[in-house]
Amino acid sequence: MTDRTGQPGPEAVVGEPDDDDVTAPIERPGWGAVTVHTPRFSVVTTVFDPEPEHLLACIASVDAQAADPAVAASGIEHVLVDDRSTRPEVAAVLRGAASTSHPVTRAVIRRDHNGGIVAASNDALAAATGDFVVLLDHDDVLADGALASVAAVLDADDSIDVVYSDHDLMRPDGRCAWPMYKPDFSLERLRHHNYITHLVVARRSLVDEVGGFTPGTDGAQDHDLLLRLAEVAAPFHHVPEILLHWRQAPNSSALDSRNKPAAISAEVRAVAAHLERCGIDAEVTETGRPGVVRTRRRIVGRPLVSVVIPTRGSRGRVWGAERIFVHDAVSSIVGREPDVDLEFVVVLDAGSEPVVERGLRRIAGDALRIVHYDRPFNFSDKINEGVSAAAGEYVLLLNDDTEMIEPGSIAEMVGLAQQPDVGMVGSKLLFDDGTLQHGGHLYHGTITHSLLGWASTHPGPYNMANVVRECVGATAAGSLMRRDVFLRVGGMNTDFPANYNDVDLSMTVRHAGYRILWTPEASWYHFESRSFSHPIDPAETALIEQRWGRELYVDPYSNPNLTPGRNDWLELPGRSGAPPYEDLPDGRRSWG
Repeated sequence: MTDRTGQPGPEAVVGEPDDDDVTAPIERPGWGAVTVHTPRFSVVTTVFDPEPEHLLACIASVDAQAADPAVAASGIEHVLVDDRSTRPEVAAVLRGAASTSHPVTRAVIRRDHNGGIVAASNDALAAATGDFVVLLDHDDVLADGALASVAAVLDADDSIDVVYSDHDLMRPDGRCAWPMYKPDFSLERLRHHNYITHLVVARRSLVDEVGGFTPGTDGAQDHDLLLRLAEVAAPFHHVPEILLHWRQAPNSSALDSRNKPAAISAEVRAVAAHLERCGIDAEVTETGRPGVVRTRRRIVGRPLVSVVIPTRGSRGRVWGAERIFVHDAVSSIVGREPDVDLEFVVVLDAGSEPVVERGLRRIAGDALRIVHYDRPFNFSDKINEGVSAAAGEYVLLLNDDTEMIEPGSIAEMVGLAQQPDVGMVGSKLLFDDGTLQHGGHLYHGTITHSLLGWASTHPGPYNMANVVRECVGATAAGSLMRRDVFLRVGGMNTDFPANYNDVDLSMTVRHAGYRILWTPEASWYHFESRSFSHPIDPAETALIEQRWGRELYVDPYSNPNLTPGRNDWLELPGRSGAPPYEDLPDGRRSWG
């Protein structure tokens, strides 16, 4: 057999049949008149020594998709490639699958020797004839109606090339639990871990165009393929439904990703190759967190960053000590950013104590610019004044009641903001007790912060606290922008003097076509409300809702299966197969 370049493949797909070879014709008799046409879906499954009952369930779940007449009429084929399994029970299941009547076209191929999942997957692609490829592991199960849901999406928009869905885990006891409710397409998140995983359906011609599965990526082959597809077909379409049950089989990465240690280094190589193809100069390393890689963008040149800090010179006690907040905010940065040049643009209220300015000059020296502000309090106006006075290519909008934790945080943000389609980069902000204050904005039934109050070391749902990712907005208490982007979108709206100014800025940035990113690698303590306390003006609430309407409460990086008004990713009742709880007579709750 030849590969897609027309050259001989590295391994034979099907050798001369021997006594235990399992083969089956592509077209199956016994189901009435069979219309010979290209099927819409080719489900491809590589097989190597699964539990026989798991493989049977996998095959049955594909057959069950034909229960939908429209899906059956458009055609389904199931291509199974046995990568030379050693268990005779598996061979028996495949023989039965090849010989038994079934409602889908089925091809069963046995490789002449074990070549690994990439080789077997490419053999499956070579045998597949459908317009769309459906990736299905040998022990996973398609949910009833999964392909019908995908078909409805494709029928509604024939320009869609890649579809992915939510999924849950099938526990060893056979029950479904732990639903994975994913965001809509998030390129930056995909660059740091494969949050998509299952179910994936991709246009066959596009899979061929990117070269199928890449040799040497075994264990990270799906992630590599998704990154390659994203380079030519982003954004993918997300179906917020559980369309696949990912089985927690023994030695499965669904049970413990550490079961496949070689996959970690393969992830690093796949992401590094993707970034190189995209022209992004970055170092990619392991993190110690299963399935998560770290990228460090190399900064072009040595840019000047203007740190814009509005302040009235407030004092307060933190960790038992009295401090002038702006002094500590600046001193926590000075000398800890070797890769960028800094200036500090401090917008200082008239009437502030003279010691505030004197201390700033002592701390920042020639890097300090003081902008004296003598108008009534308006945070947005103060930020705009600071940016107007700034000389930097980048501006870091920073509250005075902050203290930088991680050296190089500003450089981390600059590296991300270099990308021309990135308009704003938010940081990880912690309360003084170490809990999370800001993990990006969340506009899902309310305006709040993602993961507010979570432990700073917690990975968050689906590792979202561990990775750089797109978000709907970021707080101006610690966000970086290119100065030209800030000016292009008109700066901060002075109609929001105290609240929602960063929400309005975030929405404006996104409407201008830019992505907003959040990174856990840039971090500050934020002693929120210690420097200045104010109630929320109802007029500002009414204005933000008037300006943005319903869009303000529809967050593409949340999920409609989650409870509105919360930031802890609590699912709506009855959405998954998670065991329900019941109240016991003594007031305790028992989960089934």
